[in-house]
Formats: sequence, structure tokens, C-alpha cells
Amino acid sequence: MSLKENFTSQCLQFSDDFILIENLWTEIEKKYSEKSRHYHNLKHLENMFSELELVKDRILHFSNISFAVYYHDIIYDATSKLNEEKSTEFAESRLEKLGLNKNDIEEISELILATKLHQKSPNNDINYLLDVDLSVLGKDSETYLDYTQNIRREYSIYPDFLYKPGRKKVLQHFLELESIFKTEYFKGKYEIQARKNIALEIVIL
Repeated sequence: MSLKENFTSQCLQFSDDFILIENLWTEIEKKYSEKSRHYHNLKHLENMFSELELVKDRILHFSNISFAVYYHDIIYDATSKLNEEKSTEFAESRLEKLGLNKNDIEEISELILATKLHQKSPNNDINYLLDVDLSVLGKDSETYLDYTQNIRREYSIYPDFLYKPGRKKVLQHFLELESIFKTEYFKGKYEIQARKNIALEIVIL
């Protein structure tokens, strides 16, 4: 199923206004296809959904987690520290139009905001979202290298002497965590390789 088909099927649970749904999708597609996006783009969403599909039966509110995936990086500016907050506001205004109830919108907002600090949550849906968001860290070394190059392109506004220490700090933070991945499933699948990839990137930096 394509991203658009998946999005449409999620929306149809709440509204049969095809023009609204089409407009919401066009907006998502446009945002994630901005020139400055080399990693945080539609391919990132596709990867997240392919990972989520494997644990679908463990997720409590699949519709909410799906909307959170579509909107979690809808606003993405490499120079801003408020991307998640702005993405949350953006999502809330769109999902209200779609007719979602207050509780679902609040839960989706919580899911999106959780991608800012990536901390383990008592809500397991949040943990699965965080793990699929970071799943690239545990991929094969070629995919990981491609990811690091694309992240560097997104931060091309910063010269190496600013970028490298900042990137190292982020990577070091991951290595200091007891576990990068929050769920047993993704821990088993990606933890060892993620630590190898990150350690190697720190050496290269």
C-alpha cells in the first residue's frame, strides 16, 4: 500500500470528504518533498511504516500512531528547536478538520511530542513510534552511511567545526543510554548493529 493509500484509508475512518482528504495528503507530500529534506522525507515515512507493519498486532491505537508518523516531521527546519511543537500544532489543526475526537488528537499530539526527547514511556505505542523513528540507526552499514550523509546535507548551513561536535554529542548520548531502543522487539532486532554504526560514525567524525 502506498503512503497516499494508507493515509486515505486512515482518514476515511473519520470523514468521507474526499476533497479534504486529498488536500491534506497533498500538503503532507509537499512538506516532506521540500528541497532541504534529504533524510526527513517521504522515504523516511515509508521506512517507518514498513517497520510498524511488522509489529501492528502489538500496537493499541494503530490509527493514532499512523497519523503521528505522517505529521511528526511535517515542520522540519534544521535551525529550529521547536519542530516537534510546531508539527504538533499543525497536526491538531488538520485532524480537527478531519473530525477526530479530542482524546485521539491529544494522544497523537503526545506521540509527536515524544519524538523530541526520545524517552521511554509507560505508553507502549509511544515506544514503538520512537523505535521505528530510530530504526535507521540499526540498519546495515551502507544504509547507515547514506543516512549520515543525508543528515549532514540537511545541516549544510553549519560548517564542520560546528556540526561535528554537535553530532558527536547526539551520538554519544545514544551510546550512554542503557538501551537505544525502547521495545524488546526492536532492541533484539537493531540494538547491537546500532551501537556499532554509531561508534564507527564517532570515529569518522
